[in-house]
Amino acid sequence: MSDFSLIQYALVALIFIWSGFVRSGLGFGGAVLSLPFLLLVKDDPLIFLPIIAVHLLFFSSLTIWMNNRKSRTGKTGDGSQKLTGFGPDAAAKAPEGTVDWSYLWRMLGIMLVPKLIGVFGLFTLPSHVLSAIIFVIVAVYSVSYIINRPFRSRSKTVDVILLMAGGYISGTSLIGAPLIIAVAAQHVAREKLRDTLFGLWFILVLIKLAAFIWVGLDLQLIHHLWLLPCAAVGHVIGLRFHERILKAETPVFFRMLGVVLLVVSSVGMVSVLL
Repeated sequence: MSDFSLIQYALVALIFIWSGFVRSGLGFGGAVLSLPFLLLVKDDPLIFLPIIAVHLLFFSSLTIWMNNRKSRTGKTGDGSQKLTGFGPDAAAKAPEGTVDWSYLWRMLGIMLVPKLIGVFGLFTLPSHVLSAIIFVIVAVYSVSYIINRPFRSRSKTVDVILLMAGGYISGTSLIGAPLIIAVAAQHVAREKLRDTLFGLWFILVLIKLAAFIWVGLDLQLIHHLWLLPCAAVGHVIGLRFHERILKAETPVFFRMLGVVLLVVSSVGMVSVLL
């Protein structure tokens, strides 16, 4: 990124604000909803994936810690302290954690091998081929948003297939979230879904980041100094948005998002082909 122009830097900053907003607001999509825009700035996923990975590690762990701390202290929505009492009854009434760890480990056991295969593919595919794959996958996701027909699993066999596919795609490009959510959303309580996904993303991204370090990929560490605050701005806005979408469905938002993503992925595909 050291040879970027000022316009490119400004665009990257805006995209990472958007990435932070989507990640904390929806619990997924920090990569899938921002990588197509980043590839229009510079058609090389390996430049941006390490930055996205580090941001996801930082903000997912921070969000889980804050939510569990709030849950343990029993704070109410207005920030006041809720009295939970003392003794054996208090332990029984203590708030549960915000992560469904049992189902998280079950998903990880299914996804681990495809994830590792995908990570290997990341370093063997040419950058333009990987970009084309990313744009095609995003286009498919965007259509599902537009027609309000997100991926759904209806059997244990389909669960396993979607999780394996999501693990592989996550290994190649960090954008396997919609397939994974198609399974998790049906088995994890709504109030625990976002933090459970954050916990899963943390583990999956840690594997990929270790692979980046192992092959000696430039992690763009100097650029984290100014892109981390950009993502933080979007993260704070997204936290407030998340509280609202927990109380109401927002199909119009996703439909508009799908249209934008379809346009962006189409432009990206044309640019790759040319």
